[in-house]
Amino acid sequence: MWHQSLDILLVEDNRIDVELVREALAGWSTPVRLMVAEDGEQAISILRRYEPYSSARTPHLILLDLNLPKKDGIEVLREIKGDARLGEIPVIILTTSGRDKDVRTAYGLHANCYLTKPLDIDSFIAKLKAIEQFWLTHAVLPQH
Repeated sequence: MWHQSLDILLVEDNRIDVELVREALAGWSTPVRLMVAEDGEQAISILRRYEPYSSARTPHLILLDLNLPKKDGIEVLREIKGDARLGEIPVIILTTSGRDKDVRTAYGLHANCYLTKPLDIDSFIAKLKAIEQFWLTHAVLPQH
C-alpha cells in the first residue's frame, strides 16, 4: 500500500482528456501531484529537468498518450526506456489507439502497461481507478 503523495507525469495534448484525468485522480485515496506535458518534447524536458523544469520532481508513474505533437509517444517511450535514470519509471500508455501494431511496438519498447481510453466518462474514471488499485495497492514502485 502506498503511503505518501504520488507524482504522476501525464503526457497528453487533449485538454478534455487532461481534465478527465484530473477528475479521476481527485477520487484516488492517495494524494497525487500531477504534472502535465502537452507534447513529447516538453515531456522529455520535464523528465531530464531541462530549463525551465530544473526543479521538476521525478514522477513515480508516467501516463503517456501516443498521438502527440512535436515528438510522438513512441519516441518519448523509446527515450525514457533508453535512459538508465528514467527507464525504471513505470510508463502506462493511455491512448485511443487499440491497433495491434501500436500495442506491440509499445510493449517492445518496454511499456509497463497499455490501456485504451474509453469513450464514456464513467468507464474512463473506472480505468484510472484500476490504475490506482494495481500500481498503488499491489505493485511496488521505485522510490525517488
